[in-house]
Amino acid sequence: MTDASSLFDPAADANAQRLIARLDALSTHHDAVHDGRRVRWRRFGQASDQRPPLVLLHGGHGSWMHWLRNIEALSAARTLWLPDMPGFHDSDEPMPAAAGQSLLEPALDALVGSLAGLVGAQTPIDLAGFSFGGLVASKFALRRGHVRRLALLGSAGHGTKRRMSVQMINWREARDRLEERSALLHNLRALMLHEPAAIDALAFTIHDLSCHGTRFRSKEISMAGGLQAALDAFAGPVLLLWGEHDVTADARPLVAQLAAGRGQREGAVIDGAGHWVQYERAVEVNALLLRFFA
Repeated sequence: MTDASSLFDPAADANAQRLIARLDALSTHHDAVHDGRRVRWRRFGQASDQRPPLVLLHGGHGSWMHWLRNIEALSAARTLWLPDMPGFHDSDEPMPAAAGQSLLEPALDALVGSLAGLVGAQTPIDLAGFSFGGLVASKFALRRGHVRRLALLGSAGHGTKRRMSVQMINWREARDRLEERSALLHNLRALMLHEPAAIDALAFTIHDLSCHGTRFRSKEISMAGGLQAALDAFAGPVLLLWGEHDVTADARPLVAQLAAGRGQREGAVIDGAGHWVQYERAVEVNALLLRFFA
């Protein structure tokens, strides 16, 4: 389903909304407040699970829904904690950054502090991050400590050349809802997904809702680098995962570069996938994550 008319069909929209609502209903919502800022966390799975919880961080212009096609498979094995990061979707914006401070610092403070109130500051966790959330996860792991394993999917912050060949459209300048939706669809195709069949009504609805819920500017942080330094400071096992056609990086040489000579780092490139690899190749990514975090 790739043409605008089929994606904008009210029945397809309704079906996508029902699927999102069904998955959301499997979670418990936790509004944790840190330094006066509320962070919405969703917990999936059994609270009695004694294994380290698995925390999943979404990407820029994203939300917990970036993991929608992974939740059921992963929560069958582990307790999951998914935030809307500060400034995204159901969470408050982070505190303003102090003079000379990165915008990411108060957001990290809110994430680390709010999770500590939910699972304990010293409880071991596993951690995965997608896109901007990959860079956040690498820094989160250092800030918090007690992170057992780290998986990064299409991570930002690598500092190498992107492969964008199609210009993005500013959907906020649209004159009406149809023009806005057309711009969002264009961006979904240009940045997020490779195979036309993957661009379905559910992918569009997630992208639409998440973009509208974004009040945090992540692009400058993502482009500024810092991933390599964070990885070098992390002592645990790391999984580096990219889609073959990810336009935010040249996947194969980047994975080879980041994993070279590092016995604790494992690289994988998923054939046929674009940037939003855990959506486009959910079955394959779920299997990789379950094995890595076992």
